[in-house]
Amino acid sequence: MKRFNSSGGVSPPPVRRKVESTTTKTAVASFFTPISQKKPEKITWRVVNKSLIAGRYTSGPAGENAQTQSKSVKRRKVAAFDLDSTLIATASGNRFARDASDWKWWNNKVPEKLKQLNADGYQIIILSNQKKISLQTDLKAGRSESKSLANFKEKVLAIMRQLDIPLSIYAATQYDVYRKPRTGMWKEFVDDYDLDVDDTKVDLEGSFFVGDAAGRPGDHSCVDRDFAANVSIKFHTPEEFFLDASPEQVIRQFDPKAYIDVDPDAPVVSTFSKLHPVELVIFCGSPGAGKSTFYWKYLKPLGYERVNQDLLKTRQKCIKVAKENLSAGHSVAVDNTNANTETRAYWTEIAKEFNIPIRWLRILLSSVPFFSPPLISESDTDFLISWGEEQNPESRTLLPGIAFADFARRFEEPTLAEGFEDITRVEFRFEGDEDSRKVWGQFWV
Repeated sequence: MKRFNSSGGVSPPPVRRKVESTTTKTAVASFFTPISQKKPEKITWRVVNKSLIAGRYTSGPAGENAQTQSKSVKRRKVAAFDLDSTLIATASGNRFARDASDWKWWNNKVPEKLKQLNADGYQIIILSNQKKISLQTDLKAGRSESKSLANFKEKVLAIMRQLDIPLSIYAATQYDVYRKPRTGMWKEFVDDYDLDVDDTKVDLEGSFFVGDAAGRPGDHSCVDRDFAANVSIKFHTPEEFFLDASPEQVIRQFDPKAYIDVDPDAPVVSTFSKLHPVELVIFCGSPGAGKSTFYWKYLKPLGYERVNQDLLKTRQKCIKVAKENLSAGHSVAVDNTNANTETRAYWTEIAKEFNIPIRWLRILLSSVPFFSPPLISESDTDFLISWGEEQNPESRTLLPGIAFADFARRFEEPTLAEGFEDITRVEFRFEGDEDSRKVWGQFWV
């Protein structure tokens, strides 16, 4: 339809507002390029043990030269970084990113600093705990991978493209050996880059890790600082490394080394005597407090039969097996947590039924109060599991922190008034050779 102006002439068509396109010339050229002629993507992905995500980015000639130069050095310097709140932050200001595009550099100095490290011959890696990523496929939505994983890959690729330097990322999605402060991600990196052979090693003295979980007031944890300690490399916070800030106060809830070098003359129960031909011994202690170890070392040789709910699965099955052994004239050790009076009452009633003495064995956590999360038990559990069959003959798996906190919440101090003949307290005491001492002394939680 024609438009007429006030003078009777025909008006020109309205001017359309120009819309800036976000599509680049490179993207357009790539779209019309036959697949057979397209260059391969610079990043490759793989998943290790259905748990660890590993991505490796290769860059242009400048980055490759720096990479080649670093490979010629027998001792490789490594610059390792956490991801969130260290290299990047959310653009929205939310605690967690809304989507793959919701990110910005933590500080505008970050990309410049990383490029300089690459030019200086550092091998740069990112080591990140990413428990919100699911590795399960999402078939309902027609995807070959979960939305959380796809978003993570998209965001990381955007970060790597902006840097365009050789870079690897490792993301731990489970509560396992890969999760910081455990060293599984570092070991995977060392293996990927052949840094565990005789002529090529990591220069630990010249390497460092930067992360925001540093044990400072207000930090959500100390896992980044503890990870660096486990790997034996220097540690910096993002503020210290990128902004030259002064170090802040560190608050560590738990240092395992403090429980290794205890006073050798400190009282500790190292033996256990059987007082009656048939008796019932009840353990009390957090998961990982050493109850099973104490049984195998001290009670099993005395002929006690063991009842354990982890193996028998239900309390009723435990009661059934205990009664069968007592009926046959065997003493029984109940190797469960038995946190409160209500739970312990099941066993005092059985002792009354069989008219036998009942004794109480409390496995303590060496100065760690029961009303706080018993980190020494959690740490000890993770150590035993990681150390192999010798220390973990029952092939136990890692326990979530809630298992330890739940015991602390339910715990009630046992008393003789419950019907016990005696209560024996067992303080924690590390026992092991030098190799196991080094492993136990690492940070696990």
